[in-house]
Amino acid sequence: MTAPDNPIYCALDVPTVAGALELARRIGPSVGGLKLGLEFFCGAGPQGVKAVAALGRPIFLDLKLHDIPNTVASAIRALNPLGVSLVNVHAGGGAAMMRAAADAAREAGEHRPKVLAVTVLTSLDAADLGAMGISASPADQVVRLASLARESGLDGVVCSAGEIAAVRAACGPDFLIVVPGIRPAGSDAGDQKRMATPAQALASGADMLVIGRPITAAGDPAQAAREIAATLR
Repeated sequence: MTAPDNPIYCALDVPTVAGALELARRIGPSVGGLKLGLEFFCGAGPQGVKAVAALGRPIFLDLKLHDIPNTVASAIRALNPLGVSLVNVHAGGGAAMMRAAADAAREAGEHRPKVLAVTVLTSLDAADLGAMGISASPADQVVRLASLARESGLDGVVCSAGEIAAVRAACGPDFLIVVPGIRPAGSDAGDQKRMATPAQALASGADMLVIGRPITAAGDPAQAAREIAATLR
């Protein structure tokens, strides 16, 4: 799914096909894959995803689907033909919703997208969870949701670097762990509250690292990606 020596998926957080294609071509082989999120999907739609996927790079379509099981299953079926490698849903949608998503993805056969569950957003901390009526710590809530996702047939989760070890212990070695909130040392935290450097996340056992602004906002995105990848060797 990614090059063995490059676990970096670059987040192309732009609203247009032209912008995404320009960035994708500039970073080229400097990353292992590309992430297209809600901003891009709302601006460019499914045809935009197809255009970027046509470059031949693995695509993580990060839409964080969260609805009743039937609706999420129908959405996954609509995404299956786009040729992406990964899609995701919110674990907070519950076991039935996650099972429906997994079943719908499997309808695409051997080229199906792997389905990940978003656990606790990296922009949230304990105070934020408490304000929503969740008394568990972020780490405990992540492990609870990751275990539910695994039991529901999903391929992995999205979580912060701080929860990697606990998720791995609870869910096993073959469960994919994708880590956003990655910031190279000295970078601006932005809206992230639970974050780590690329090397810290990989050393903790992450399978994939999602990195956006530290690459895309750099003067030379390809060089920024190469420098980050070099810290992982």
